[in-house]
Amino acid sequence: MQEVGTGPAAVLVTGGSRGIGEQVVRMAVGLGHPVAFTYARRAPDAEALAAELREQGHAVLSIRADVADLTAAGPVLDRAEDALGPVRHLVNNAGVTGRLGRFADTEDAGLREVLEVNVLGTMAMSRAAVRRWEPAGAAGTIVNLSSVAASTGSPGEYVHYAASKAAVDAFTVGLAKEVAPSGIRVNAVQAGTTRTGIHAGAGDAGRPQRVAAAVPLRRVAEPEEIAAVVLWLMSPEASYVTGSVVRASGGL
Repeated sequence: MQEVGTGPAAVLVTGGSRGIGEQVVRMAVGLGHPVAFTYARRAPDAEALAAELREQGHAVLSIRADVADLTAAGPVLDRAEDALGPVRHLVNNAGVTGRLGRFADTEDAGLREVLEVNVLGTMAMSRAAVRRWEPAGAAGTIVNLSSVAASTGSPGEYVHYAASKAAVDAFTVGLAKEVAPSGIRVNAVQAGTTRTGIHAGAGDAGRPQRVAAAVPLRRVAEPEEIAAVVLWLMSPEASYVTGSVVRASGGL
């Protein structure tokens, strides 16, 4: 069975053009990994990131794809492996919150998008990776981005988003137990409020400053702090860690 290390094994990051995903991409190439990342919108930002990292001598590929399209997972992996070699690390980072507000005020389209991107997208990408790794006898790692909202429920803000991340946590634990005999490790990072653009997209750009006082550390996370936990879970230092939902929430 092929062992996963910090050498040439390629990494695929969904939603890797900004926020936590961007920091995962930057840290992974800094460790010598070839990295492919997907993005759904903002092509100029994604291409600028890829160009910047290639100019620094890193092997990077940007792929426009919607993880909510369940048929996209296999082709995305194909493109990544054609360009970079075998992918042995998958980071399911792509996610949406929907608009902030009471659950009773959510609309059908918003509910569907949150569940399709956060839950079905994570499942489809993970399924494609496992289907590729198990027959090849290849070890691999999957890290799913979750949220502390899965535990708090986020009443009055985005209960549907919280529920989607609770589903990600349950999926992580179950899949980890199922594929552990194949040498595949699956973990999740339950991130606390992080200083990214996702809050503006939800309709409250000032949310990080507003909620910081409720965090025991009295501040929100920076994207690189969450990305560092992701990279650790991918690394040989976490070789006996699987089925874990690691809470990086500043004490919440």
